[in-house]
Amino acid sequence: MLVILIRTVILYLLVLFVIRVMGKGELSRMGPFEMIILFMIAELAALPIEAPDMPLLNGAAAILTLLFLEVSLSFLSTKSTKIYTLLNGKPSVLIDGGRINEKEMKSQRITISDLMEQLRLKDQPSIADVNYAILEANGELSVIPKPEKAAATRSDIGAPVSPETMPLVLISDGTLYKNSLRMLGKDENFLKQKLSKANIKEYSEVFLCFSDENSRLHIYPKGKNGNPLKKEVNLQ
Repeated sequence: MLVILIRTVILYLLVLFVIRVMGKGELSRMGPFEMIILFMIAELAALPIEAPDMPLLNGAAAILTLLFLEVSLSFLSTKSTKIYTLLNGKPSVLIDGGRINEKEMKSQRITISDLMEQLRLKDQPSIADVNYAILEANGELSVIPKPEKAAATRSDIGAPVSPETMPLVLISDGTLYKNSLRMLGKDENFLKQKLSKANIKEYSEVFLCFSDENSRLHIYPKGKNGNPLKKEVNLQ
């Protein structure tokens, strides 16, 4: 029992290391090649645990070999479009200029019902409103509506556009996120002054505090019965 426990911990740490080395970009894409690598890593990690007689080093060597293969081929795919296409495939245009590409849909084994479902998920319930629909290599559907059906932006209607900042969580359940404060270019004294305007003295009184894209501070004090009240303070 102790041997299985130790093997499990070692393989867990090894697989965690491998996933971290693969990088966020590889995991976010999750193309066919990445999926195969992950499935094989999971299987290879399970074998030494299920079979205690199997040398742990064999499983570790196989997992590290897959890591080397994945990193090497990923690097080569950045240098060659042919290798990239071979490993990940290429996008398929299902709707081209408002016209349904029947040949491509048959090739990808996608029915009209499948297409309609994906369009609804993209807030495009009518095929007639779609200019282009592209099935990306990772299986996601990208939808480009017709110009007359596209949502109007502020610049389209001549509305003033003010600079926006990235929303940041500053306090969560009484815990201060100092890194978010630094990214915002503020310090704790500044934050405490803003909290005092909302009649809050301690971080422990705050359920959630975040700054939005318009430089406004949203404060949710801890309320009774788990229902926090919302307060807003300008960051300027």
